[in-house]
Amino acid sequence: MRFSVFQLSRQGGRDKNEDRMGYCYTRHAGLFAVADGMGGHPEGEVASQLALQVLSTSFQRECLPMLDDPLAFLQRAIGVAHRQLLAYALQRGMSDSPRTTLVACVLQEGSAWWAHCGDSRLYLLRGSDMLARTRDHSYAELRAALQKTGAAPATNRNVLFTCLGSPVEPVVDGVGPLQLQGGDRVLLCSDGLWDNVGDLDIARRMSAEPIDRSVPQLVEQALRTGGVRCDNVTALAIEWESSEALGADAATVVEGGPPEEFPSTLQWGPDDAAGADPAQAALDDAEIDRSIDELNDAIRRAHPRPEN
Repeated sequence: MRFSVFQLSRQGGRDKNEDRMGYCYTRHAGLFAVADGMGGHPEGEVASQLALQVLSTSFQRECLPMLDDPLAFLQRAIGVAHRQLLAYALQRGMSDSPRTTLVACVLQEGSAWWAHCGDSRLYLLRGSDMLARTRDHSYAELRAALQKTGAAPATNRNVLFTCLGSPVEPVVDGVGPLQLQGGDRVLLCSDGLWDNVGDLDIARRMSAEPIDRSVPQLVEQALRTGGVRCDNVTALAIEWESSEALGADAATVVEGGPPEEFPSTLQWGPDDAAGADPAQAALDDAEIDRSIDELNDAIRRAHPRPEN
């Protein structure tokens, strides 16, 4: 498996950066994610940090060296992240729980799977063509769908109808597998990017420059457009390289990749995050493992395997 990855986050005009981003991978599979802690609720930076921590723990636990079912993994891990946010609030006697949006993608065996909750987005580009774009879990997206029927009420773009950490079970949409071709690019981003840069501009820039140039350009464009009140802007891009001519054991190529044996940037926040203490969001790994075990047991009870 060969790919390049570039990630960047900027605080914009906000008091602190509540976005988090990261990736981890083996020689045969990679996990990439962006989370955006929600304003109006406490500790958004904790919510996004904890969500990515749960995904990283789950991936490192189950990817040996590949995932049995990437889409089921994403749905399950996101569900665990949601429950951990509720547990975090309960343990601290909080009247309101930290909340976050999330988008995550798995690359494995030349294909992509992704899942999202809220309005952090994934774009899949082939050349200048946009093959896929997640649909936000917002009333504005519902309004766009209802416009065809003439029954679209006025809505606020910023209002979401689901997220992680809310009192009700989150809506998580998943897609995949989608077979990749050499040169395909995947962009994961927070709403601070796409709210200030249109889809056509994103596709144009992503197709015109290498990702280590196009991502900074998109982030800077979003900051200029957003002005002094610009939201946090976070983007993580992956370029897939065809493995057909490289052999199954080709080494992974990562821009600025970490040196660990199990490379991961998911346990840390962005370099310019203001006032965010990663240790604050760290729950005991054994506690996360217990949540994963409990959810797996519930799934097995609900869907028992037929006896031979």
